Amino acid sequence: MFRKPLLSILSSLVLLSAAAAQSNVNAGQATSPTTPIPQLTLQDAIRLAKENAPDFRVALAEAGIAHQGSVQTRAALLPAISYTTGLIYTKPNGTPTGVFVGANGPREYLSQGVVHETLSFASAADYRRARAQEALARAKAEVAARGLVTTVTKDFYGVIVAQQKFENAQAALAEAQEFVKLSQQLENGGEVAHADVVKAQLQANDRERDLQDLELAAEQAKLGLAVLIFPNFNSDYQVVNDLAQIPALPELTRVQDLAAHNNPEIAAANATVQASQHEVSAAIAGHLPSITFDYLYGIDANRYATYTDGIHNLGYQAVATLNLPIFDWGATQSKVKQAQLQRDVARVQLSSAQRTALANLRIFYNEAQTARKQIDLLQRSADLAAEGLRLTALRYQAGEATALEVVDAQNASLLAQNNYADAAVRYRVAIANLQSLTGNF
Repeated sequence: MFRKPLLSILSSLVLLSAAAAQSNVNAGQATSPTTPIPQLTLQDAIRLAKENAPDFRVALAEAGIAHQGSVQTRAALLPAISYTTGLIYTKPNGTPTGVFVGANGPREYLSQGVVHETLSFASAADYRRARAQEALARAKAEVAARGLVTTVTKDFYGVIVAQQKFENAQAALAEAQEFVKLSQQLENGGEVAHADVVKAQLQANDRERDLQDLELAAEQAKLGLAVLIFPNFNSDYQVVNDLAQIPALPELTRVQDLAAHNNPEIAAANATVQASQHEVSAAIAGHLPSITFDYLYGIDANRYATYTDGIHNLGYQAVATLNLPIFDWGATQSKVKQAQLQRDVARVQLSSAQRTALANLRIFYNEAQTARKQIDLLQRSADLAAEGLRLTALRYQAGEATALEVVDAQNASLLAQNNYADAAVRYRVAIANLQSLTGNF
């Protein structure tokens, strides 16, 4: 069954919309202002993704949690000040102390300020470990941020190339339909056989099918990016096409220098090693003594008063306790061995991360370098294919080329245009992958 081409349907809808708008104006009806469609640049998309992407927000939250853990372990190294007040009541029995011989009286009032401090090697090691874990969480947040930038870049330019391929397909369909008309005219003039008309119509049908598929692909690409960047589902937006603005690729030595200082994956692996080393120190500290010191100032008297019967109740008390670990059935030594095993694993992972980073740096740089060279080559190919299509169409009209040559030229032109768009996106994604190791150039 004959299906009306998509371009004709779209044109009809546009004409109907224009006619309806004109009739509303003529009738004097007031029209409500329409909300402008947002035009998003790549930086806009990255900013929105950082605000709404759940994985990235989780990484930021974990970095914040690690920071608070560092604050808490640092506070554990400092003296703690508190205040306590209360009453100890003992059953009277006619004596000054009451029933219990350990009591100071039937009523004993407490109102004291307390300074408490615990000094141990384990507390210091815990603080250093928390600082390393905070550095690890920050590095992981940076890895998540750069990974998010790469994902957004890929999806952003995926939308652009999908739209560009759709537009290329529209132009190819228009060319195929023109070829159908030309072959029909030549057939009517007796210059070509009906087989040429059949070949041209098949080509137009293929282009129409491709147009429908690419329209679907463009819509799917927009929806995929929308899910990533918008807090509420919204597919009514446009992206700014800046594929023609080709970013420069720095020299390899410059890229290597940036990667040596700005690679978050190596920073995360280093922080893991440091944290595991401090874990070993904390476990070893279980064998060492610790000191607890308490200083109390206030009243501990039979009346809630600072002065009673000519006696001052205010006073102070200092208590120091030395704890010497002696025997725990090997639990502390087991913790030491456990921490040492974790440290050894972290060192192996660091070595692997360093080797992987060096390999990825060369892979991403070579990918970007190759894609950059192919952009100019494919641009020239697209120009040549378009010129070849024009010349082949003229030769066919003059009876010097066959319908098959025209169809081949049309296919070659469409393929060259799509290849150029793919190369431009490939270069952008390669730059994003490279910057995930180096930071911005």
